[in-house]
Amino acid sequence: MPRIDDPAHDREAGIADATPDTTRIDDIRIKAVRALVAPAVLLEELPVTSAVEAVVERGRDDIAAVLHGRDDRLIAVVGPCSIHDHDQAMQYARLLAGAARELADALVVVMRVYFEKPRTTVGWKGYINDPHLDGSFHINEGLRRARRLLLDISALGLPAGTEYLDLLSPQYLADLVAWGAIGARTTESQSHRQLASGLSCPVGFKNGTDGGVQVAADAVVAAGSPHAFMGMTKMGVAAIFETRGNADCHVILRGGKAPNYDAQAVDAACAVLRKAGLREQVMIDCSHANSAKQPRRQMDVARDIAARVAEGDRRISGVMIESHLREGRQDLRPGQPLLPGVSITDACLGWDDTLPLLRDLAQAVRTRRAARG
Repeated sequence: MPRIDDPAHDREAGIADATPDTTRIDDIRIKAVRALVAPAVLLEELPVTSAVEAVVERGRDDIAAVLHGRDDRLIAVVGPCSIHDHDQAMQYARLLAGAARELADALVVVMRVYFEKPRTTVGWKGYINDPHLDGSFHINEGLRRARRLLLDISALGLPAGTEYLDLLSPQYLADLVAWGAIGARTTESQSHRQLASGLSCPVGFKNGTDGGVQVAADAVVAAGSPHAFMGMTKMGVAAIFETRGNADCHVILRGGKAPNYDAQAVDAACAVLRKAGLREQVMIDCSHANSAKQPRRQMDVARDIAARVAEGDRRISGVMIESHLREGRQDLRPGQPLLPGVSITDACLGWDDTLPLLRDLAQAVRTRRAARG
């Protein structure tokens, strides 16, 4: 009599011999699989209001107008290195919204609202991945918190910008994002270039970690072209997406082995862009390698940029500034309370220094405008 179940092959009764058992070769390093909320469920739970929709559309239109030379203002992407607390983020957003209204004639202010952090080795991966900051990885809750925060910030009339790192998270958040960034570690990624080609917002590609601008220029060309790739729909179903290409992409200079914010670096970057047939314009990140990750050096970088803008340079389309309520950074330590308003990733400039910096940049734009008559 044949055995109903052969332990050596784990065959259940009724399963055809042609059906192989792959448990020994598939998912052998997966510890657990948990259900992920479908994007459509989250969007229904936390819907876009007409007022927020108008803020997102206006932010995208204003940024695109600057990138295409129809608006002589400067884009200013300002905010914490990463978000880790809703209330502190909103406290910062209210301050920035006031500055955005004050300086609206000269600056298109976008709040930096980064939820995902690329890690060189290991470490906290961001508000979506680990909202409790304790390695519990409540990702569904992180997605809800992130979407709620974007809704609250946009309700202040302030457009939001974020870095796209995970390829699925845009389905949960992208409708609330006015500007997106692709980081230095992922600018060379074909998947991220394809993603950018289908995003509804303008997207900036950072130069490579070594400072090379060619990879970012290549990314802008690639993202401006149509693509077809695999992804997940709002209903959580696997699908093939065909994109039209994104004409609102640009390069961000963030430094590399050396800073690349000065006039010579801008000249060199624009030469690469010209050769690629792209607009000769750059956004400059005042932080990261351009400031050697020393937050107060961002003021020196911004002053240098402001001086060139005031002298008439129109190739600088925007700046990025890492800023929080209080200057500096702190480490996550079990059982140790965090200081309020201080970054838990890269060190940031404090708000008291950020506002004068933004005013200086705005005055530089006004000076440039006046000189042109």
